Amino acid sequence: MSDEGHEGYCTITGAAKPPTADGPPYAECVLCREPTEYPESYKGITMCPVCEWQEAQRTACSG
Repeated sequence: MSDEGHEGYCTITGAAKPPTADGPPYAECVLCREPTEYPESYKGITMCPVCEWQEAQRTACSG
């Protein structure tokens, strides 16, 4: 079976990722309150790399 047309099947297309910060201050993770790699000035939900990975595992396609 061909995988044509199925790129990004398990990813959210068009989802914007926050910009990476050049240095401190960093935004807090909304789950564990640890520093993230995103600038403090970013408006929106930010997660640290650990929580991002755990959330991706939790919501990953199982099919």
